[in-house]
Amino acid sequence: MRLIYIILLFLFPFFLSAQEIYTLEQCRDMALEHNRQKTIADKQIEKSKSDVRVYRSNFFPKLSAQGNYLYSSQKMKQSIGDAYLPTFIPDGQGGFTPNLGAGSTPTNPVFGMYAYLPEIPLEFTLKNTWMAGFQLTQPLYMGGKIRASYAMSKIGKDMAYLNQELSRVEVILLADEAYWALVKTQELCTAAEKYVDVVTELYRNVKNAYEVGLKSKNDLLKVQVKVNEAKLQLRRAENGIILARMNLAHTIGLPLTEDIRTSNEIPTTETNYVEDLFDVTPRPEYQLLSKQVELKSKDIQLARSQFLPNLGVSAGWNYYDGAKLNGDKLLHGGSFSAIVSLNIPLFQWGEGANKVRSKKTERQIAELQRLDAVEKMTLEVTQAHNQLDEAKLEVEMTTNSLDQAEENLKISKEHFEVGLENLADYLEAQTLWQKAWSEFISAKASLKLNETKYLKASGQL
Repeated sequence: MRLIYIILLFLFPFFLSAQEIYTLEQCRDMALEHNRQKTIADKQIEKSKSDVRVYRSNFFPKLSAQGNYLYSSQKMKQSIGDAYLPTFIPDGQGGFTPNLGAGSTPTNPVFGMYAYLPEIPLEFTLKNTWMAGFQLTQPLYMGGKIRASYAMSKIGKDMAYLNQELSRVEVILLADEAYWALVKTQELCTAAEKYVDVVTELYRNVKNAYEVGLKSKNDLLKVQVKVNEAKLQLRRAENGIILARMNLAHTIGLPLTEDIRTSNEIPTTETNYVEDLFDVTPRPEYQLLSKQVELKSKDIQLARSQFLPNLGVSAGWNYYDGAKLNGDKLLHGGSFSAIVSLNIPLFQWGEGANKVRSKKTERQIAELQRLDAVEKMTLEVTQAHNQLDEAKLEVEMTTNSLDQAEENLKISKEHFEVGLENLADYLEAQTLWQKAWSEFISAKASLKLNETKYLKASGQL
């Protein structure tokens, strides 16, 4: 057992080094896979595809089976009364002539013989009457309604894909914000640790000098204050790492307690993108608005089709059984039938014209909304470009400031050690160095985030 512990203790550093380091691209992919809005957008695409198939089916004949069954205890009874009917005899020429009696003249015929027709009772019942058959219906011309509905369903499918793209862009922005926030806090923590080391070393030197009488108690207390401030900044940075790690874990779909490891340094290399691009047409928001205008145009055709002639044909075969008369079935067998239907709207008190006019107004509203959105998106991409340009300049300036602060700290330390500079100036040089380093880290993180925002605003993300 002791040997196992020794082996595990030996391999533990290798386990740490083998822990996966999450890259920005990995975090983006995991966020896209986990995000619920992205899942909703995928489901909308599935729905839109089904809608397209539904409206496309309206072009083809529809076959249906139908059946009816009737049970009625009602009996309809009627009778035909008795009567005397005249009789006819052959006329010798292949025809028949009335059987006239004695004394009959052409102007006053007198029938001589009659046939007696007794009373006939009738009983009609519908008990156990049923019908079953098939019906085939084919629309021939519906005023363009079917074609317009099908075109609108395809536009809806395109809009679902654009919604998916919009969700993807928004999720990537969230992932980038969480990722660079974690990398930033980790680098700030590293800077805080080095600052603690610097002031702690100074405290030891001042304490040793105080013990031999070369420094005053006041100098020692000043350094102690700086040590406490540095430790507080370090603790804040460590807590910031915990929160940033939890935020990134939530964004990419991992447990909040997951110990996520990322790069501890923000790269200064720029992302590949086209600068000064103020064309907003590639953005999914613009394309969605354009599809909305196109959808309104098809809606006008749909409204107009409701007031145009409709032509259709249907055919069917049905089998009937039942409906007895005096116990004998009247219906027993099958039959084929076909019908052509034509409906021509003539007058609706202006309903059709007003509906079409209303739909045209809706299209104009959609066009104005797109125009307004284009102006706002142009302002957004201009602002994003300016912020990116300012972030680049800030990185350059903070880089120079950090170099100067490091050089100033180096010179101040040398002067302090030989007694050419007092403690207050040396502490100030350390503070400026720590501040310059923090600003440099923040500037780099801001640059990476502004790159993503510019790519999103210009439709390049």
